[in-house]
Amino acid sequence: MNPATTDRPFWDAHPRGPLSENLSKALLTGTVPTSGPLSDPAHTDPWGEDLQLTLYLLYELHYRGLPGVSDDLEWHPDLLRARAGLEDAFLTALEAEVPRGRTVAEAFAPLLEEPVDLSGSISSHLAHSADLHLVREYAVLRSFYQLKESDPHAWALPRLTGRAKAALAAIEYDEFGAGHPDAIHSHLFANLMTDLGLDPRYGHYLDRAPAAALTTVNLMSFFGLHRAWRGALVGHFACAETASSPGARRMVKALQACGAGPAAIHFYTEHVTADAVHEQIARRELIGGLLTDEPHLEQQVAFGCDATVLVENRLADHVLAAWKHGRSALRHPLDRPTTGVPRHGWQAGGRPVPGAGGER
Repeated sequence: MNPATTDRPFWDAHPRGPLSENLSKALLTGTVPTSGPLSDPAHTDPWGEDLQLTLYLLYELHYRGLPGVSDDLEWHPDLLRARAGLEDAFLTALEAEVPRGRTVAEAFAPLLEEPVDLSGSISSHLAHSADLHLVREYAVLRSFYQLKESDPHAWALPRLTGRAKAALAAIEYDEFGAGHPDAIHSHLFANLMTDLGLDPRYGHYLDRAPAAALTTVNLMSFFGLHRAWRGALVGHFACAETASSPGARRMVKALQACGAGPAAIHFYTEHVTADAVHEQIARRELIGGLLTDEPHLEQQVAFGCDATVLVENRLADHVLAAWKHGRSALRHPLDRPTTGVPRHGWQAGGRPVPGAGGER
């Protein structure tokens, strides 16, 4: 079945296993099972398609909701119980790969230097290949993150005080357009998608999203929805701001080379300058203020940064491996564009310095 022609809700087009299939049935009928596959993720890959899609859909109830799903299900106790089981599996997988006990300085040090080896960087690959088809595919992959940009981090505001609250509010004010709806960064990304001939509707491409793309969103939703993980949410936010500007410069080069329009280029030129400023505020005032008030959260802030690097590098690995072998990194490929100047290239080499992935 072509995902573009299905008459089912975009989020229910293709369940990816028993968890997402049972959740889809529960959401559409309003009848939530208290036992069975939805509530028992023990034998499901925590990084896999089924668990990550299910977790994404459960989190989406706290954002804009899902078409055809009652808002009353947002706080349904059995769905919350099921979500907790999925989160436990996801957190266990994260903790198995993320170093623990690190300081903030140790976690952020690799992000403050431009890596010598950029062969594992998506933005570097796109800047060298100037392939419009790959640029469009990457825009789809990032749309799940960018179209809700900064919404999860806003949950930290009522949980912070003093310097940390003021710093986060200052950055979020810019992210949300500084009072101008047309300048909201998620709106700018929607303009980028339109400029590239893509559908900018929120969630439209969900059926094409691989687990590696959903994981980057689920991580910040998990941190954002739990006060106990406020330090990790701050670490995630500061990591994203710190890693953004260099990658944005490479994306400007990539978009110019493949003939993208001004709206697409503007999204990244905006982030070259804005995030260079945000990075300083995030590290010095947001993290600094939080750790002045709650010094016991330092290792959690570092965990949030390291977990962000991990999931972004997993996405980069997935994308570049697919492109290297001539495959789409999406679950269902896009049609190739009929305009632009596609030129293919591949940079062979090793792993980037941690933090080189995750650029916008």
